[in-house]
Amino acid sequence: MTNKFLRSILLFALSIAAFSAAAEDGVLINRIVAMVNDDAITQVELDNQINAISRQIEKRGIPLPSPDVLRKQVLEQMIMDKIQAQFASEVGLKVDEEQLKKALQRIASDNNFTLDEFHQAVEKDGVNFEKFKEEIRAEIVKSKLRQREVDSKITVTDAEINNYLKNREQQGKSEEYNISHIFIRLPDQANADQIRSQQVKAEKAMGELRKGADFGQVSASFSDAPDALQGGGIGWKPAGQLPTAFTEMLQKMQPGQISDIIKSPNGFHIIKLVDKRDAQSPSFMAQTHVRHILVKTGEGVSEDDAKRRLQEILDRIRKGGDFGAEARLHSDDPSSADGGDIGWVSPGDTVPEFQKAMDALEPEQISGPVHTPFGWHLIQVLGRRSEDVGKEKRVQEARQALAVRKSDEAYQDWLRELRDRAYVEYHLDDSESR
Repeated sequence: MTNKFLRSILLFALSIAAFSAAAEDGVLINRIVAMVNDDAITQVELDNQINAISRQIEKRGIPLPSPDVLRKQVLEQMIMDKIQAQFASEVGLKVDEEQLKKALQRIASDNNFTLDEFHQAVEKDGVNFEKFKEEIRAEIVKSKLRQREVDSKITVTDAEINNYLKNREQQGKSEEYNISHIFIRLPDQANADQIRSQQVKAEKAMGELRKGADFGQVSASFSDAPDALQGGGIGWKPAGQLPTAFTEMLQKMQPGQISDIIKSPNGFHIIKLVDKRDAQSPSFMAQTHVRHILVKTGEGVSEDDAKRRLQEILDRIRKGGDFGAEARLHSDDPSSADGGDIGWVSPGDTVPEFQKAMDALEPEQISGPVHTPFGWHLIQVLGRRSEDVGKEKRVQEARQALAVRKSDEAYQDWLRELRDRAYVEYHLDDSESR
């Protein structure tokens, strides 16, 4: 889970929790607005979500869609969240307290707080911390569900990697695109009438754009993508991570331009090119030879216990003890068999907390106790080098780019299938219902 992902969860969950807390202070008339299989979505839940998302949209400087359109979009997003939560429950997927605590610790660390300080800061903002925690738990469950049902089933063959590298070499350069998009989803096994209906919707969205409407507002009004209510922004993507139909169109576009409607097997797309840049990767990479001693927490080992044990080990090493011998005796990491040696690592190979501490050390220097999501570590740098990893790095980048592209496409297909299998009954007023 990336820091960017955690920060987005933080902002979203804070908004939701804050408006939920505010709703409790008033008297609201509640009713059911949708049934999703056997679960209900109430008017109060919908209103809270609309308020929170409206606040997000306004902070991004995107004009709000009309109230009716926003209500439908938010309700559909809530329905998809409910369907995924139900499926996660069916397959026994959950986030226990220890996993939740580690995620919260990472969010707190990203915001330069300890967990206790972060708890106090959230409460100081008028947000119920327990509700905030449950929002974080729900987002993590969705992430784990995608990993289980989609990402774990993605394969990239050597032939695909070779073709990718060959095509990039023929282009003579690698480009990255900053794009936003509008996605009009087709139902699974859509018939001719359904395809035409969604095409009309895409044409209507295009018509609004040609009249000069804000792209983010049109996305929030029309798009079926998960990021629709955030203006459809995808951000920077290497060309290899985008569908071929997108890159073929983007190569002909200039920043600020909007594409024609693009048809794909799962729907219709409109993309806006925000910016583009060359992305040549250097052949040389700084690497660090490192070893460590890990003491995991949990199962009777508290954070304080782990930190104390490492301090005792460090004291022995400073008095002449051998780091490798201590690692073999006391480390909870598989590298203990090699005296804690994990070999040469490149930037991004370790979690940020470990890398930050490692980068601050001189060769042969040993850190004090360092906390990461895996536990507490002592880290020793054995050496540094600049290694030519050009070919290896290009292969790895190709594998990652192809995996991301396949995952994004497969995830949209999976969400569509999940939605089509669910029983959804709307209880909005006739003037508001589909």
